[in-house]
Amino acid sequence: MKFKLKRKSNNHSEGIYSIDFYAYKSKINHWNPMFKVVFAFITLLICIIANNFYVSLIISFTMAFITVCKGKIHFQEYLSLLTIPITFMILGSIAIAIGISTRPIGEYNLNFHLFYLYSSNESILKTLKIMMKAFGAISAMYMMTLSTSASEIISVLRKIHVPKIIIELMNMIYRFIFILLDVQCKMKNSAQSRLGYVDFKTSCYSFGSTSGNLLIVSLKKANAYYDSMESRCYDGEMIFLEEDKKIETKQIVASVIYLISLIILWLITR
Repeated sequence: MKFKLKRKSNNHSEGIYSIDFYAYKSKINHWNPMFKVVFAFITLLICIIANNFYVSLIISFTMAFITVCKGKIHFQEYLSLLTIPITFMILGSIAIAIGISTRPIGEYNLNFHLFYLYSSNESILKTLKIMMKAFGAISAMYMMTLSTSASEIISVLRKIHVPKIIIELMNMIYRFIFILLDVQCKMKNSAQSRLGYVDFKTSCYSFGSTSGNLLIVSLKKANAYYDSMESRCYDGEMIFLEEDKKIETKQIVASVIYLISLIILWLITR
């Protein structure tokens, strides 16, 4: 499967294509996928269970360091990939930091005559703590996904005996996403070349037509690809060639020291 990437892209499909592109070009792609998945998962658990601002802060910086400095992914590209989760975190944190009341309460409030928007130092600190925990968890997952291809992650899940039906569904859905994205891009380009997005009304009509056609095309392609799989003796399990990547002793030692350090920091600062 080929992947294309443009650094400055306004097309959402190219952003999805780029995830696996980053994984393949990462300088830590040669690390054992089982090690990366387990390490990222344990780090994520520590970040969530500890619920500690300092632990989350350290995880955020160290995971970003591994992804950017070790993986050699451009820092601006890393930030652009964080745009969507950061936006959701900011919007979600507003609901935690700011409340509505009929009377002025809290350290900070804004009078709108009919009601008050208020906040307090406690709610602001709670919001910052939650945002940092979420950012630490996202950083851990980004370290894994930006250095490990989807096929390797699925392979790890197979090795830990995740039910076969889930593995097969993940494989098929993941690969079919790119097929639909390619079809959607072609339909959108076709509509744009015919001034289908010249104004808001026309854009809504073009979007509806494209969505309807995409559903029909997706059903046709799903049948065609399943027929292709059956003609190649598909028996309910897709097996792919996997590269053997050794786990280095220094990686295990470094990860154990890192995780123990996080636990010690948690115990000291809680």
